[in-house]
Amino acid sequence: MPRINLSDARYYLNRHESWLAFNRRVLEEAFDENNPLLERVKFLAITASNLDEFVEIRVAGLLQQLEQGSQTAGPDGLDPEEQVTRLSREVHDFVSTQYECWNQRLLPALTKEGIRILPVASLEGKAKDTADLFFTRQVDPILTPVTIDPSHPFPHVINKALCVAFFLKHGRRRTTYLGVVTVPRKLPRLIRIPSKNGNVNYVFLHDLIECHTRNLYKGYHVLSSGAFRATRNSNLYLHEEESRNLLELVDTQLHNRRKGDVVRLEIEADAASEIVDPLANQFGLRDWQIFKTLGPVNLSRLFSLAEQTDRPDLKFQPFVPKPLSFAPKAGDLFSQIRKEDILLHHPYDSYEPVVSFLDSAARDPQVLSIKQTLYRTNENSPIVRALIDAAQTKEVAVVVELKARFDEASNIRWARSLEEAGVQVFHGLVGLKTHCKLALLARTDSDGEVRQYAHLGTGNYNPSTAHFYSDLSLLTCDPEITSAVHAVFNYLTARSERPDYKPLFVSPVDLAKNCVELIDRESYHARRRRPARIIAKVNALLDQPVIEALYRASRAGVEIDLIVRGACALRPNLRRVSQRIRVRSIVGRFLEHSRIFYFENGGEPLIYLGSADWMPRNLHERVEVMFPVKNLELRKRVFDEILQSYLRDHGKSRILRADGSYVRAFPNAAARPSRNGVGFNVQEFFMELAQGPQHDATAVASAA
Repeated sequence: MPRINLSDARYYLNRHESWLAFNRRVLEEAFDENNPLLERVKFLAITASNLDEFVEIRVAGLLQQLEQGSQTAGPDGLDPEEQVTRLSREVHDFVSTQYECWNQRLLPALTKEGIRILPVASLEGKAKDTADLFFTRQVDPILTPVTIDPSHPFPHVINKALCVAFFLKHGRRRTTYLGVVTVPRKLPRLIRIPSKNGNVNYVFLHDLIECHTRNLYKGYHVLSSGAFRATRNSNLYLHEEESRNLLELVDTQLHNRRKGDVVRLEIEADAASEIVDPLANQFGLRDWQIFKTLGPVNLSRLFSLAEQTDRPDLKFQPFVPKPLSFAPKAGDLFSQIRKEDILLHHPYDSYEPVVSFLDSAARDPQVLSIKQTLYRTNENSPIVRALIDAAQTKEVAVVVELKARFDEASNIRWARSLEEAGVQVFHGLVGLKTHCKLALLARTDSDGEVRQYAHLGTGNYNPSTAHFYSDLSLLTCDPEITSAVHAVFNYLTARSERPDYKPLFVSPVDLAKNCVELIDRESYHARRRRPARIIAKVNALLDQPVIEALYRASRAGVEIDLIVRGACALRPNLRRVSQRIRVRSIVGRFLEHSRIFYFENGGEPLIYLGSADWMPRNLHERVEVMFPVKNLELRKRVFDEILQSYLRDHGKSRILRADGSYVRAFPNAAARPSRNGVGFNVQEFFMELAQGPQHDATAVASAA
């Protein structure tokens, strides 16, 4: 076999361009008329929210590198300046497609369904009176109009806050000014107004403010106006080694995030240059950082349009997972776990057993202690309430990750509430995020033995997102696994390090090394003509050593199927490099979030689940855990029911080509038609499976 340099930049896609390709796949769902109309509006809003984070973290990070004079290239060979040049074009093109979707597809379809967004200036009669009254009573009292002059400097514009700028001329002095009003974030962006003939009518809040300028700037003539939004650098600058209190450090930096440099200005396309130019100068922006929108600024707020509009015929049919065949009451759940491991596939299997696992532990007098990691959770979390309740009678220790991006403030509140309740709260290890999903409890069982029970998952302890995130949970009292989980908690709370945590893989200790070794082992088997195959399902694939190992495996004869929802730097189907590697991305109703790893292993298959993607940050900058599925029946379920079904999907799969583009997978003659007639849809299949006869999570379900 000829020698090839597998680190050659030609064999790698740019991570940022690959992420934008993912967001385009989400945008395709907004265009797709097979999706219900209001769900298409949600998909569009999601792309805008995704793009916000991309700009304020990824693009901002590249600009920081440019400011520091960095010329470091990534695996694809592009340095920061080259990446910014390419991304600036691609992001502008993407935004144009977003507004094409809104203006040419969604808005006309909404109007046809009697859902209208009206200009405030067009309102008459009762509708006008309602809008005027809403402004007078709820909007005007909380507005602070500013006129920029020597005694009134330009106001600080909060990150991503919608504002309205006005070009003003004073009636007496004939002098022109720039005025700025921040649109209150506490008020809805879309305001429902009375309508006739069963229509559902809304107006935009910023439009209402613009039409009432006379109330805000008395004595001025408004020459023009325009809504705008500034996106700031939201990377936190933490120096943990120099801080005595990480909680206070993160809390302080959250305030600084609002003050980061502006990296993008969105402004209505018809805003006059007398408004655009002063804003660009104020924020120090180049032309490519200015986005003139042919529609509402901040498309992410359109999510509320779907939420506020009561039209179930224009939404996905509600899906409620059936409960499992056992009733997870206090004590009963632990008895069930002692009999056999329990595997849950969310959202198709209810998340209630996970909540019950912790709630039962809080109330069960036989439970002695609880340990838990928290990365992201929801407001009014039943899991946090259970931990607080448990602290009254048990030893409770919780590792709260304060640096979970954009959930820092929420996690600070939870950390303080838990501490006040008597919970031992830890913030993980200096320099590492705690991203693993672990819960461990010790219980005195009826036979007098103290056993440990564990929950290990691929997703966050968030019952809300568990309704629309695809994840896997394992409930077990296997002593090998629970002992290893116990050791991981000692690592998190005391930095009690071990050379390994078998049977778990833990980053940054050995997870990356073990993944590469498992891939290389498949190469070894393939060269000896033993069964060799890899199936991996991750959110992102960006780690160069892992990609090189996959290239080696392909060259050795290993068949490899990768299910990568988001960014993928690997180029498939390259002759003599990756011609045995196939990459697909599935974007649909539910967010594909589970991480699953299958290795044929010479005929003795291994299956691991975990919290880590194959990305440098997961493998080297976070505490992550991969855990084995040891039970034979559960391994069959993961392979036969779950992985094989993902590989059969034609309804929502896109196939990655070597040039970085994605194409739809087309149904073949054997594909089972979905409800929307677009081929086998794996998420619909899982929903139908869940709505069938109640199934036992410890038993395999047929995918036939």
